[in-house]
Amino acid sequence: MGDRGTSNRSEVTDFILVGFRVRPELYILLFLLFLLVYAMILLGNVGMVAVILTDPRLNTPMYFLLGNLSFIDLFYSSVIAPKAMINFWSESKSISFAGCATQLFLFALFIVAEGFLLAAMAYDRFIAICNPLLYSVQMSTRLCIQLVAGSYFCGCISSVLQTSMTFSMSFCASRAIDHFYCDDRPLQRISCSDLYFHKIVSFLLCSIIILPTIIVILVSYMYIVSTVLKIRSTEGRKKAFSTCSSHLGVVSVLYGAIIFMYFIPDRFPELSKVASLCYTLVTPMLNPLIYSLRNKDVKEALRKILGKKIFLFNSILTVI
Repeated sequence: MGDRGTSNRSEVTDFILVGFRVRPELYILLFLLFLLVYAMILLGNVGMVAVILTDPRLNTPMYFLLGNLSFIDLFYSSVIAPKAMINFWSESKSISFAGCATQLFLFALFIVAEGFLLAAMAYDRFIAICNPLLYSVQMSTRLCIQLVAGSYFCGCISSVLQTSMTFSMSFCASRAIDHFYCDDRPLQRISCSDLYFHKIVSFLLCSIIILPTIIVILVSYMYIVSTVLKIRSTEGRKKAFSTCSSHLGVVSVLYGAIIFMYFIPDRFPELSKVASLCYTLVTPMLNPLIYSLRNKDVKEALRKILGKKIFLFNSILTVI
């Protein structure tokens, strides 16, 4: 069995991404939906990064972390969406062996980095609300850079382990991946290797990544809620809860979908695809909307930039 698996694995040069099991006439609708969501992701996240970089008032730890969140959302959605849209029109729906490995590696890197970055953002809000007088000291530029660098480092280590372990398996059952991108679980289904050790390591890896970040977020917000409830000013409580509820909304959608995807038994592939949509496309689309529409500083900065653009456009029209 081992020889046959090794032999067949050497012959695998590409995979087929099955995607969504719907009628062919619905592919156009799915393509347009993906295109709309991806366009909103590009517009929202590029716009958020541009606003944060151009407005000096947003040169704070919170917006530094938020800018990196937009950067991560932009890149990991770009790893998934373009290939998925191409496959709606492709007859073969194929992806090369190297392309599949690269897609899994980059996606795992950015999604893990986002988890750690969300924990860093929760810690930032904890310091800002619970220890406001020490905020500028405790959330120094050096610490912010270390938190972001640490998020990318953890993502890279996890991604290397996950990708190398996944693509050391033998693929002799089929070339068809029942998903719209290369992910660990769908690849396990078409492997003929003994998956016991692989599943144990994957579970431990997910636990090591998810549990500490969730604990940091929950503990931070327990202290935040306790502090906010002591604020006498109604306006002060409203402002604090507004900022925190945005972050908790993002965390709930992301972690809820990931926990469903990787901790629930793999019995419903179609439901797994829907859950995957939540953290591959929905969350990157919602993040800039949530943080911009519910943030006074970002709205002011955006209004200022748009005002300059309109003034410049009117000046050009006047000259012409």
